[in-house]
Amino acid sequence: MSNLIEPLASQIRPKKLSEFIGQEHLVGEGKPIRQAIKNKHIFSFVLWGPPGTGKTTIARIYSDAIEADFYELSAVSAGKDDIRSILKNTENTTKPVVLFLDEIHRFNKGQQDYLLPFVEKGKLTLIGATTENPSFEIIAPLLSRLRVFVLKELSSREIEKIIDRAVKVLKLKINKESKEWLGIFANGDARQAIGLIEQTASLYGKLSIENFKTALQSRFLRFDKQGEEHYNTISAFIKSMRASNADAALYYLARLVDSGEDSLFIARRMVIFASEDVGIAQPTALVVANDVFRACEIIGYPECAINLAHGVVYLCKASKNRSAYDGLRAAQSDVAQFGNLPIPLNLRNAPTKLMKSLGYGKDYEMYSKQSLLPDQLKNKKYFK
Repeated sequence: MSNLIEPLASQIRPKKLSEFIGQEHLVGEGKPIRQAIKNKHIFSFVLWGPPGTGKTTIARIYSDAIEADFYELSAVSAGKDDIRSILKNTENTTKPVVLFLDEIHRFNKGQQDYLLPFVEKGKLTLIGATTENPSFEIIAPLLSRLRVFVLKELSSREIEKIIDRAVKVLKLKINKESKEWLGIFANGDARQAIGLIEQTASLYGKLSIENFKTALQSRFLRFDKQGEEHYNTISAFIKSMRASNADAALYYLARLVDSGEDSLFIARRMVIFASEDVGIAQPTALVVANDVFRACEIIGYPECAINLAHGVVYLCKASKNRSAYDGLRAAQSDVAQFGNLPIPLNLRNAPTKLMKSLGYGKDYEMYSKQSLLPDQLKNKKYFK
């Protein structure tokens, strides 16, 4: 059996497109990523898709193809200092510099703003990876400079091909039924399949459905606060509240609590949810969410889990209205596109005679029914 000191996923990771499995709409003959690699086209982009679908592998293959210096960071733990360090290390290089930023949606606005000029000037070729919608998670000025590629869940057949590769490396055998069972278990995520193969091989040295099931039972709850399962769980938690499904939301809350997740992290996401998803449909949701956050600050675990549950059920049952959130994002998009458009004269402050003579504040009506937006946007409706 192969030496497992190097993780199995690393051992079988494709080094070139001819070895890559899946995402034919992106890497198939004549498709955009294959063409970019073939032509050594240097540009920044985002890979958006479910876990275990090849985002990191595509980034590495692309970087190798353009002969770049490759740097990989996780936005979960990285910050501006890490980017400064990369820029300092590459000051004198003549090669392209690729920064692969996993979980790019975890970078806050300030961190994304910091990246922007280096991407604009070509000092960094940014490849972001995210499981979240880039339209909501990446600031508009940065997103406008990135091409977005959407990855799909791998099919059971594609997962089975990856299983064959893993089994070959381990010099083990697997029968058809076990392979099919594992393909279904993976649910489109190659890493789920690879991880279970590695675990089972390490424990039993033989791959079978029975051994897979036993290995699953012996595993600790998969929850790494710096890893993807952390964000899978919080994502499921939020989406369950969004769907007003209190049972599912309480289940994912229980997983977060039992894994030792910081109660303030959970409560903070609930405060955001209260404005983003409930919004004006039930303004008291923000009051409740803030009170839950305060209760977690004062009480702490284990009792504050009850406060969290109270807030979660309330947010689930609340009516939902994203119009304020959607309106903000639409307005931000126009700000990014048009910059600081001239403010109508009648809305401008006129503290001096010169400003008054120029028409500042003229014909201002306190309760005007007119647009009040800059002329270029006067027919726009952000709040719907």
